[in-house]
Amino acid sequence: MATRERRPERRQEPHSRERIVDTAGERGLTFRALAERLATGPGAIYWHVTGKAELLAAATDAVIAPAVAPADTEATPEQAIRTLALGIFDALDTHPWAGPQLTLTERHSPLLRVFEGIGRQVQALGVPESARFTAASAPMSYILGVAGQNAAGSRSVPPGTDRAAYLGAVADSWAELEPVHYPFTREVAGQLHVHDDQAEFLAGVDLILDRIAGLR
Repeated sequence: MATRERRPERRQEPHSRERIVDTAGERGLTFRALAERLATGPGAIYWHVTGKAELLAAATDAVIAPAVAPADTEATPEQAIRTLALGIFDALDTHPWAGPQLTLTERHSPLLRVFEGIGRQVQALGVPESARFTAASAPMSYILGVAGQNAAGSRSVPPGTDRAAYLGAVADSWAELEPVHYPFTREVAGQLHVHDDQAEFLAGVDLILDRIAGLR
């Protein structure tokens, strides 16, 4: 008598909202793909989240949470902002899909956690109240913009690409631009070849912090 091939058994452990969010990722942010990764049905996921928008928001919040965790009590406000900035940079580098979610203007967007984290340090710096909104918005815009651009750039390059060779080719193309139209770009072409993305990012943060310090 022929025997039927047994279907893989589904996992029986209960699924929590936290586990669903933890399992979600760039390849799992569709309910079908996520259900396969969890070995469950979409209905079980809908029990915890109402749709993809809520899932994306919750997953983004989980990705960003470590970066906006309470700062070390011994850190200066400048150090706290640099740590937050670097945390966002690394989080978006690892999870590029989270960048666009931070720009949403929903009432409980994870963006508010970033803004609050920076704003508290701006307060601690002694920036006058009338200048605090701008002083918090400027570094936030820079952090999200540069970190998001870096993440998008990394995704546009084929996996396995040699970074040095790739940047060298771009630098060579910059050096060959018409000097009449691109004198500055030609001048810094060599720096592009050897620059470190993270170091350049933090240098930009420091430039903004120096300007904020002048507001005190």
